[in-house]
Amino acid sequence: MADTWLSLIGIGEDGRAGLSAEALAWLDRAEVIFGGARHLALAGAGARGQAWPVPFSLAPVLACRARPVAVLTSGDPFWFGAGGGLAAHLPPGEWRALPAPSSFALAAARLGWRLEETICLGLHAAPLTRLRPHLSRGRRLLCLLRGPETVAECALWLTAQGFGASRLWRLEALGGPRESITENCAQTWDAAPGIAPVAVAVEVAGGLGLPRAPGLPDELFEHDGQITKRAVRALTLSALAPRPGECLWDIGTGSGSVAVEWLLAAPDARACGVEAEAARAARARRNAINFGVEHRFSLLESRAPDGLEILPRPDAVFIGGGASTALLERLWALAPAGTRLVVNAVTLETEALATQWAAAKGGSLLRLELAEARPLGRLRGWEPARPIVQWSVVL
Repeated sequence: MADTWLSLIGIGEDGRAGLSAEALAWLDRAEVIFGGARHLALAGAGARGQAWPVPFSLAPVLACRARPVAVLTSGDPFWFGAGGGLAAHLPPGEWRALPAPSSFALAAARLGWRLEETICLGLHAAPLTRLRPHLSRGRRLLCLLRGPETVAECALWLTAQGFGASRLWRLEALGGPRESITENCAQTWDAAPGIAPVAVAVEVAGGLGLPRAPGLPDELFEHDGQITKRAVRALTLSALAPRPGECLWDIGTGSGSVAVEWLLAAPDARACGVEAEAARAARARRNAINFGVEHRFSLLESRAPDGLEILPRPDAVFIGGGASTALLERLWALAPAGTRLVVNAVTLETEALATQWAAAKGGSLLRLELAEARPLGRLRGWEPARPIVQWSVVL
């Protein structure tokens, strides 16, 4: 470790008193100490302290390469801290990490929760909608928030989503002399804003949450009628077969319902929508936000195949509208071997195109004919939907 010039130091609310001898020695040696204003004060950084720039950037730290530098974070630098970003820019020999108990560990210790069974989220700069995929009766969540006032916002949002019966704990300044814990239900939360840093613990109650099987109800999505209907969407997701970390191209994304369900189905999956109509593109973005997956969803406002070459390479491609010979030829030129392609054809022209390409490229053809019971006078009868031909193939 002779070439080590940077140390990532986790510091708690007890300041220098809680640091190890190694961490204290490094702080005394450092020529520059980076961190938030609160961390710099806790460490007694003085004139050597340099607050993070706004917007946040690691560039000032990297500019000090080869000088003794300390970077202060809350608790564990690699759990919603700056550690991952710095480690990605530096070889292992140039840095070391001296973690302290994380806010999640401290919160779990105060509440008696099993940390391995608890969802942990960093919502410092993320919307509360990021909680939605995790809202399910009985789930326990620990969330780091940007400020004390956000706890009341969280309580109001949970209540609006039908989870007002959830129990909330506001955990402030854990591990230090100012530590405080306040408990109440989301729907009756009336505590005045407290102090930073703050986390909120949620024991979810009230609503049922989102089902995990594909094919969410159509009414959960904002749409103008241009949406892959629930039953067809379930079969489409089954054919697309989402896996963790994979990327989907959703061409003719419409409401974005297929992309949203792809993202809900697999951790760290990504989706790139392609939509030519601005109103539908905006609607797809809103759906991604409402389901808490907008950070993994991007959208290209273009008429495919224009612009596809700038997208990250896909693992799966869904064409819900606008299939053409030019588009299929472009996909075969751009997408890597092994890419899964699913085409849903509603019109006779698209069906003929899919049938022709299936004969040349292989894959499977599936004809979907669905009907729903509707009122017919005083009784009921079957009302058929337009048949859909689904072509699935691996490039």
